[in-house]
Amino acid sequence: MITIVDLDMGNSRSIVNMLYRLGIESEITRDHKKIDQAQKIILPGVGSFDIAMKNLERFELIELLNKKAKIDKIPFLGICLGMQILTNYSQEGVLNGLGWIEGSATKFDTNSNTKVPHMGWNYVKCNHNSKLCKNIDLQSRFYFVHSYYVRVKNREQASMTTSYSLEFDSAIEKENIFGVQFHPEKSHKFGMQVLRNFAEISC
Repeated sequence: MITIVDLDMGNSRSIVNMLYRLGIESEITRDHKKIDQAQKIILPGVGSFDIAMKNLERFELIELLNKKAKIDKIPFLGICLGMQILTNYSQEGVLNGLGWIEGSATKFDTNSNTKVPHMGWNYVKCNHNSKLCKNIDLQSRFYFVHSYYVRVKNREQASMTTSYSLEFDSAIEKENIFGVQFHPEKSHKFGMQVLRNFAEISC
């Protein structure tokens, strides 16, 4: 069972459908008891950084998620905005992120020749033997929709990178904590592989 945190923002149902295709049971909830009993957690998000943090506070989830990720150390995956709030802060807002992985989100340069947001299919480069990179090769493409990109301080925690006017961190990890900037639930067989890899992780 994978528990998907309901932040009242994002397309959690698509994640459930993709996991179902993989034969993996999941549920969407913000119920504290269910989250406290979770063995694996996905934190999705679509929208703005500050609203996501305000919703975490409004639903009184920050302390509980800190416990699950940092004390219980269960496998934890942030997707898109859910990855960005794993870091310290974003140029998009004024609130602090969860700060589990040292880094920040910066807006793509709108004066460059590339379109913002970064939307559509792009390749990822696996930088080391990450658990999420199993069976992910140079021909693996993923679907992105984002205007802000993440760079982590410790480069060993950047498990995947992607080029779009510059190189940014498309996946990050620290021990049991993982994040992906792309949408695996929209990335067909490549996204299915990433979700399968996450489901197989034991920490």
